[in-house]
Amino acid sequence: MPRIVHKHPLAIRWFHWINFPVLFVMIWSGLLIYWAYDPYKITLGDWTLISFFPDGFYKALGVSRRLAEGMAWHFVFMWLFLLNGVLYVGYTFVSGEWRHLVPDRNSFREAVQVTLYDLGLRKTQPPFVKYNGAQKIAYFSIMLMGVGSVLTGYAIYKPTQFHWLTALVGGYETARLIHFALTIGYVLFFIVHIAQVIRAGWRNFQSIITGFEVLKPDDPEQAMTTEQAPETPPVAPPINPALS
Repeated sequence: MPRIVHKHPLAIRWFHWINFPVLFVMIWSGLLIYWAYDPYKITLGDWTLISFFPDGFYKALGVSRRLAEGMAWHFVFMWLFLLNGVLYVGYTFVSGEWRHLVPDRNSFREAVQVTLYDLGLRKTQPPFVKYNGAQKIAYFSIMLMGVGSVLTGYAIYKPTQFHWLTALVGGYETARLIHFALTIGYVLFFIVHIAQVIRAGWRNFQSIITGFEVLKPDDPEQAMTTEQAPETPPVAPPINPALS
């Protein structure tokens, strides 16, 4: 018999879906700003291996000569990004959700197991939990990256008014480099995250929308849960996500 399993509280789902478009606009507007001065590249001696970014990239996305527009969007959505982040972190502490997100001493070992399984190098599937070790490390890192983006962003935005902050992060040039590197990190996280969501399937994606997932009797997760607690029949939570 199918069973309803509650996975994500309403607040977590709101913070997730608010942050996704906000961060997208921040990255896009940041690219418009970066176009005005784009010094970063990866070199090997006199050879340029990667240039962030070639002119063809800017032309394809229509980025050129939109500095003022990028700054306007970036500074408006900066406040939404900050507010949503503060509320999210505050909620995780008040609700106790932080226990699911902060890595523990087993997280790195679990992350290796999950990675090997995803790459097809490990046959045994890791145990089903709300967030495995790899997810804990990734999500917690994203929160730390958010803090870093805010601090380095203000150091770049107001280097005179926040001179102490600019000095704390290593000066204006270092703050800008860190800010850029964190942005590249978000993009890489998006790519991996979306690939993992597609791999996990529709029902997993549905859970971040509705808050619950319907498990069938033959699902591995259903079997794992039943084996772990055979004497306690599961109690299905309310289907209406507004009541969760």
